[in-house]
Amino acid sequence: MQKRTFMAGLLATTMMTAVPALAADWDGPTTGPAAADGKSIVVVAGDLKNGGILGVTTGVEEAAEKIGWQVRVLDGAGSIQGRTAAIGQALALKADGIIINGFDAVEQQAALEGVVAANVPMVAWHSGPKIGCDAPGGIFANVSTDAMTVSEVAAEWAIEDGGKDIGVVIFTDSTYQIAIDKADRLKETVEAAGGKVLEYVDTPIADTSTRMGPLTTSLLQKYGESWTHALAINDLYFDFMGPSLAAAGLAPDAGPQAGSAGDGSEAAFQRIRSNGYQAITVAEPLNLQGWQLVDELNRAIQGEACSGYVTSPALVTPEGLAKLGDSNAFDPDIPYRDAYATIWGK
Repeated sequence: MQKRTFMAGLLATTMMTAVPALAADWDGPTTGPAAADGKSIVVVAGDLKNGGILGVTTGVEEAAEKIGWQVRVLDGAGSIQGRTAAIGQALALKADGIIINGFDAVEQQAALEGVVAANVPMVAWHSGPKIGCDAPGGIFANVSTDAMTVSEVAAEWAIEDGGKDIGVVIFTDSTYQIAIDKADRLKETVEAAGGKVLEYVDTPIADTSTRMGPLTTSLLQKYGESWTHALAINDLYFDFMGPSLAAAGLAPDAGPQAGSAGDGSEAAFQRIRSNGYQAITVAEPLNLQGWQLVDELNRAIQGEACSGYVTSPALVTPEGLAKLGDSNAFDPDIPYRDAYATIWGK
């Protein structure tokens, strides 16, 4: 099987232990505009209960403090109506720039047209399948890892863990095109290796707290021991699976082994660390991506070109986490803070 290159930090066998020279280890931008002065920006978060969205928001807040901007966070609270209202509020606040954090631009097409009409620069995290510069919906840059790579890594882990006789249930949310694409790639990768996809479950990520318990019980009754692995497009699905597995008398290493194709939430890290009904996640460098969003927005505000930088994911395993001590976040040991501060003249 093809070996992949990840950001060092949480691989099962290797982890960087020091911060080496900037030129040797920073693969992001090294040039760009200095910080625009006195800007006020708004983060429109899809749902702050989502660990990925929360992690990115934290990174934005940290970077905004460094660049010298004011930041306001509005929570869409997991609903379409909530996100629409938050975009409207961001416009009412006369923001110098808006960050769309963790929801599909297509879903909010009408609201985002209002942002474009108001000439407010806009960047995004996970706004759709096209990553990088000039994303749909008037978005200057859509920050993400390569979602298809993330799905392939998660599926390949399941195959390596269980062999070709695995039976996989895939969890996704058709509200988001990127979630559909990730789930499709999970399915394709499992089946291409000879594994079997037992079921493709479409259930809203915002409703996992109420849906995952009954779903898990139903799937156990339906498939029994043939259900060997659970793969999901986000860690949040597994926040609520464990109690049902435990109620069925299944130990963490006896029931379906859970692996997530994103995003590396704190709760997921803790489950993996404690053998708590999740075996791996494929994590994104959420805090770094928050800094990248601020840098891209600084470029957009000043009429400069976007950087085109795409971050790399990491396969998070119990062995890799053991090397991190008490940390429950994938914050790669590369000097991205120094790199961006240098660009901004800070």
